[in-house]
Amino acid sequence: MSYLDIKTKDITPIVEELNVLLADYHLYYQNLRGYHWNVLGKNFFDLHIKFEELYTDARIKIDEIAERILTLRHHPTSEFSKYFELSSIKETSSLISDKKMVEHILHQHELLLKQMNRVVKKAEPAGDEGTIDMMGGYIGELEKVSWMLDAWSKDGRD
Repeated sequence: MSYLDIKTKDITPIVEELNVLLADYHLYYQNLRGYHWNVLGKNFFDLHIKFEELYTDARIKIDEIAERILTLRHHPTSEFSKYFELSSIKETSSLISDKKMVEHILHQHELLLKQMNRVVKKAEPAGDEGTIDMMGGYIGELEKVSWMLDAWSKDGRD
């Protein structure tokens, strides 16, 4: 049964970029866990909850990305050594200030958004509407969360 209306040769570049995104999300997820565990200070309650929301969302997206790769009849990368090779997101120390944590998250969001756009650029010429739709939703959500974290990091209207 061929449920995909995408040429086999066009799928490989999409899967390659999805595997990079999968690696990015794994490193992002683990960084968020560290921030959640180690945040201190007057913003503890707000950020502890926000970081948990973010890593829970990342965990769900990790599964969805892997399942999209499987839907495209390929295998998702599942080794951490490969994630370290593929990802543009690096491990960060979680023993930093709350403001630095948010700065790091915003930088990681920038990298995730760039990678999502790379996925879309490979999926568009192939007519891979499923992947394009998935990335569109992810991009919109991540842009909104980034705006909110950026607003949090400001010192008001001084």
